[in-house]
Amino acid sequence: MSTRPVRAVRLGPRSVTALALVSLIGLFAFCWPLFADAGSAVTSHAGDAPWLFAALLPLLVAVVVATIADCGMDAKAVAMLGVLAAVGAALRPLGAGTAGLEPMFFLMVLSGRVLGPGFGFVLGAVTMFASALLTGGVGPWMPFQMLSMGWFTMGAGLLPGPTGLRGRGELLMLSVYGFVAAFAYGTIMNLQGWVLLQGLSSGISFQPGAPLHENLVRFLAYVTATSLGWDLGRAVLTVVLTLTVGGTLLKALRRATRRANFEAQVTFEGPEKPSPGEPPHRTYVTYEPE
Repeated sequence: MSTRPVRAVRLGPRSVTALALVSLIGLFAFCWPLFADAGSAVTSHAGDAPWLFAALLPLLVAVVVATIADCGMDAKAVAMLGVLAAVGAALRPLGAGTAGLEPMFFLMVLSGRVLGPGFGFVLGAVTMFASALLTGGVGPWMPFQMLSMGWFTMGAGLLPGPTGLRGRGELLMLSVYGFVAAFAYGTIMNLQGWVLLQGLSSGISFQPGAPLHENLVRFLAYVTATSLGWDLGRAVLTVVLTLTVGGTLLKALRRATRRANFEAQVTFEGPEKPSPGEPPHRTYVTYEPE
């Protein structure tokens, strides 16, 4: 029985380019209201969400196509993407609305760790899209959630020691990442929602055209007053689930990845042409991991 290490789906030059492009567009979509003039006709995300969603879908497809082209990700990998996205979408409603307890986040951390940053970004975005359809949570916030969850899952795939670090040390690293990234996810999503709340309170609401440092102070006050407790619940649950059942799930994901034989290269062995008078030789097909 082979005990070769499981390698994450690697990033090639085309995958990196596609991810960089979608990330730059996402950062611009989140941050541009901070730099808009007070007299701008559009100073909220309510109007730009459809355009962002229209740009995001082909870019996600581009990431998948680039990953396939770079490292040979095949139909088995795409099938695993669908299964994990369905499981994540089903997990999200279990805790939604209850102090931020969302078990899907720990699954995204472990999946990104095993399957790599490119696969993880697509998985996070597709999972959030599927869960929005499942729960009826379709709105101007959805493309921003897709981007944020894509970054969240991609970050787990960028952590060090993907093939060498195992056991308790790996779980501790994933727990720390999940704790910090859960707050980061909540913070960046607050940035999307905060710009929609204009004029409600001079102390915490977004003021179009105000100096950047003043709006950032208001944003910090807004995060502290509205979502700090919610993000803490999400972060703590992610840590608890990672430390308790993370080891078992990591083994299951790696076993599934090994059986799917990602990045296996097909080689053909045997003579090109039999000698005269000899029966045809058999051709042997072997699968060799890179």
